[in-house]
Amino acid sequence: MTAPTLRPRPTPGLGSSAIGAEEEALVLDVLRRKEPFRYYGGDFKPTPPMVAQLEKEFREYIGTDYALGVSSGTGALEVALAAMGIGPGDEVILTAWSWIACFTAIVRSGARPVLAEIDETLNMPPSEIARLATPRTRAVMIVHFQGVAADMEPIEHEAHRRGIYVLEDCAQSLGTRYRGRQIGTWSDVATFSFQFNKVATCGEGGMVVTRDQRIYERAVRTSDLGNYRPYHAGIVPPREPPMVGGQYRLSELAGAMALAQLRKVDRMRDHCRALQARILPRIQGLPGLALRRVPDPAGDFGFEIYLFLHDAAQVAAFRAKLDARNVNCGARTGTYPQYNRDYLQSPAMTAHPALSPFRDMKPWPPVGYRAEDFPRTEDLTKRFLALPIGWLYTAADADHIADSIIAVHREVCG
Repeated sequence: MTAPTLRPRPTPGLGSSAIGAEEEALVLDVLRRKEPFRYYGGDFKPTPPMVAQLEKEFREYIGTDYALGVSSGTGALEVALAAMGIGPGDEVILTAWSWIACFTAIVRSGARPVLAEIDETLNMPPSEIARLATPRTRAVMIVHFQGVAADMEPIEHEAHRRGIYVLEDCAQSLGTRYRGRQIGTWSDVATFSFQFNKVATCGEGGMVVTRDQRIYERAVRTSDLGNYRPYHAGIVPPREPPMVGGQYRLSELAGAMALAQLRKVDRMRDHCRALQARILPRIQGLPGLALRRVPDPAGDFGFEIYLFLHDAAQVAAFRAKLDARNVNCGARTGTYPQYNRDYLQSPAMTAHPALSPFRDMKPWPPVGYRAEDFPRTEDLTKRFLALPIGWLYTAADADHIADSIIAVHREVCG
C-alpha cells in the first residue's frame, strides 16, 4: 500500500522570508552613494539618510520621542543599561527564562541579574517584582517573549512605585501591542533587535527607544565613543557631561535593510494573526492541552502558538508525531533557563574575575541560581511545544497545522 503524500513543510521565518525588492533598492542606494557610515561620507558632508530615516520612522511607528539605531539587540541592551546608569552594586530583575544577551548585558554592566519566575504567559508576572525587589534593585528587564506582551500596566506600577526603572526587551516582538499601545512605550527605555531570526531583520542590528531626554543623550554617547554629534544635537541639545562610550553604531547598509523591513511589520502581523485565527478555535478545549495565556489577545503578533500538555512525558511523542506530518514545531525556541547555561556553572564568568557581580557569592550556585529555585519555570518550560507561523505560510498550511494537532492529540492524549 502506498503511503499518503505528505504536505510539504512550510518555510519558517518572518522578516528573513520577506526580503525582496524593497530591501535591495535601499541597500543599492547606499552603495551607489558610497556612504556606508551613518555620520558622514567621503567628503564629510552632512549625515547620510538611511539610519536617520529609520530612527524617524521607528519613533513614529512605536509612538515615542527618541530612537537610536545600534549595531545589535545585545548592544541595545548594553547601551540602555548604561544610559540608565546601571552599574556595580546594582541589581536588575530578569526572568530566568530569557535569552543569553539579557543576562550577559546586565553582567557586563557590572550589575547582578536577579532571576524571576515566569507564568503561563511565559513572561514575568508583576508579583515577582514585589517578591524580589531589594534596596539595591535599580531596574527590572521585561522580556516580551515571542510575540506576546507582558502584563505591562501592573508591572509598571509595581516597579515605579518602588523607584525602579523599567526596561522593555522587545527584541522578539516588534509590532506587538498591549492595551492599544505598541510595546516599548510602557517603560523608561526599550530595546529592539533586527537579528536574522527577529520580526524585522537586517542580519544584525538594534534600536533603543525612550521618552527621556537624559537617557537618550546618554545612550547616544554610550553608542558612539562618548560623542554627541550635530545630528543628535539637532534632535535635543546636549545637557549631560561628557562620558566615555563604546562603539555600537548602526551602519547605513544595515539601516537601509532595517528600514525596508520596518515598513513590512504590520503586514506580517496581519498575516500571522489571520492564520492563527484559523487554528486556535479548532484546538481550544482539547482535553489535556492548554494554550499560552495572552494578557491582551488583540495585541498578540500571532507568529508562534504554544501548546502546554498536562503531562510533560507526552511532549516528546507529540512533537515527533507533528514533525512526522511536516509541521514545524519545537520543544524549545532557542531560549533556555539561565540557570542551565554554562556561564552560570562558575561565579567567575567575566573576562576578569574581579568584574563578576557573583565573585563573593559562595558556595556556588547559591539560592536563586539553581533549577530547584524555579519550580514554576521548570514545570512550564518542560510541558510546551512551540509552533511557528511564518510570512510564507498559507491558509492551507494553517489548516494542516490544526488538522495535525487534532489527529496527534487523539493518538497521544487519547
